[in-house]
Amino acid sequence: MKKILVAAALISLIAACGRFKNKSKDGDSERIVCLSKQLTEYAFALGQGHKLVGVDLSSTYPDSAKLLKTVGYHRALNAEGIISLNPDLVIHSNDIGPEGIIPQLEKAGLNIKVFGGANTIDSSKLLLKEMGAYFKVPAKADSLIKIMEADLTRADSIRAASKFKDTPSVMIIHFGRASNIYFVMSGRKGPGDLYIQLAGAKVTGYDAKGARQISGEAVAAANPDIIIATDFGFDQQGSIDKFIEQVPGVALTNAGKNKRIIRFEEHDLVYFGPRSGKNILKLMELIHGQK
Repeated sequence: MKKILVAAALISLIAACGRFKNKSKDGDSERIVCLSKQLTEYAFALGQGHKLVGVDLSSTYPDSAKLLKTVGYHRALNAEGIISLNPDLVIHSNDIGPEGIIPQLEKAGLNIKVFGGANTIDSSKLLLKEMGAYFKVPAKADSLIKIMEADLTRADSIRAASKFKDTPSVMIIHFGRASNIYFVMSGRKGPGDLYIQLAGAKVTGYDAKGARQISGEAVAAANPDIIIATDFGFDQQGSIDKFIEQVPGVALTNAGKNKRIIRFEEHDLVYFGPRSGKNILKLMELIHGQK
């Protein structure tokens, strides 16, 4: 009896180790786990959203993505959670963690595809083309790029024609769900800074001496005219007044005194994509009252 049980256990182990080996490695995959929020949006935009069976915690656009199983924050993933969804493909943008997660997934036999980033407008277009080719929908990718370019051109035209005289200084304050702290996202020469500039405003300088956690003193000294609060952190406080009162340094800024706090979705500020032109127009309206 003991020999039978041991043999059964060995067969089960071999099957578990090899169950992913022969699954499709190209765009024909039907069960995909996506570990990067921008890739999730792109997949849905390219008509591939129905293939996703799991996403990372930061994949919150579109709303359909919120209905999928989550496998943890993209920098603090759990291999068992991903494997349990029985995917035939895992996609990411090379910004995932912890360090050993990829070897664990590879050891389990999962097929993994790495795509490029989307930190600039140009790289977002390249990513759309790359994913469009991979999923065999290049015409759809080209169509999305054309729409994106038209929206960006419109935003450029409005910004040029408006000649904003009172260009406010803007700071983005974000709440990191993985670290459970507020920090200033802008001033790091990332996508958020470019969004602010393309909306016809200027990025507030912020000197926190390299501190990751928000510095009330540095926020007050920077004194932004407007603060963009990403959705999760703003919603934690529940209102503009509570955000001003509770987030360190905000009450001492022009933004706090004048209640110029703008709630904006995190996923609309941390990468570029098909909706970037529309998001810039929306931000322009919120900052300047300019449609």
